[in-house]
Amino acid sequence: MKRLPVGFALLAALLCGQQVKETLPPPDVANASYGPHERNVLDIWKAASRRPTPLVIYIHGGGFRAGDKRTLPPALLRMLREAGISVAAINYRFSQHSPYPAPMHDAARAVQFLRLHAGQWNLNPKAFGATGASAGAGMSLWLAFHDDMAVRKSRDPLERQSTRLQAAAVAAAQTTYDPREIARIVGEAAARHPALEPFYGLHGEQLKTEKAYRLFADASPVTHLTRDDPPVMLLFFEPDKPLPPDAKPGDGIHHPRFGLFLKERMDKLGIECVLRYPGDGGPAIDLPRLMTEFFRKHLVKR
Repeated sequence: MKRLPVGFALLAALLCGQQVKETLPPPDVANASYGPHERNVLDIWKAASRRPTPLVIYIHGGGFRAGDKRTLPPALLRMLREAGISVAAINYRFSQHSPYPAPMHDAARAVQFLRLHAGQWNLNPKAFGATGASAGAGMSLWLAFHDDMAVRKSRDPLERQSTRLQAAAVAAAQTTYDPREIARIVGEAAARHPALEPFYGLHGEQLKTEKAYRLFADASPVTHLTRDDPPVMLLFFEPDKPLPPDAKPGDGIHHPRFGLFLKERMDKLGIECVLRYPGDGGPAIDLPRLMTEFFRKHLVKR
């Protein structure tokens, strides 16, 4: 969620440090419509398999104001498919179309749509994961932790599908969207990110009301964390250092302290949370390899 498109550009750039730059192959399913809005479309790349495959859903970043499913990193796509995991990439409504909870609800509907048509596309509906960077990372975690949004008695078969995930592996995530909490965890500059006001559809003093505080809580992935939630991987690419005194509004929005904040809570609940960031004492962060290994561990042969 950094100055419009940096969220998804960050992930794409991190994955393009290869000798030969890869490009996305044509999807097996292009622009399938999962909802009424023009941005409610998704692409699917199927893994070669006679048996139903796990699925990882890519949710692009861009501060909830920009971005596109075509920013799916080619290296990650290739490695997931080689591991026998199919991949979908979704678009969703931006905050200028409709503020929170519209983006999250679109992502949930995409999950339901993919489960409804799992048989058609040779997918295992019991092995769904999500990935993304920045805003897409936050949305993935929100889906991973949120209670099931299925309406079991609905006449619409899509609405009867589960929205639950079995794993999430994300980069540069915001684990809370509460400006007060962001200021405490990371710093005031991060809490003044220009995407937060339009995300909520609130401005100025409206952000200091009970209505705003309820929205902050509901939009924050960490709010929904419970003991029955799936494992997650959190990758960051900034060191754990305090923001400088001259930090600009929005600086620190991809800070690893978002990850430390969530991991502390997941550890207490006994839920697996893999956290990596520069200077953590571990090996170099090879994002596509780490994510693929994580999804293989938690989605394959479920």
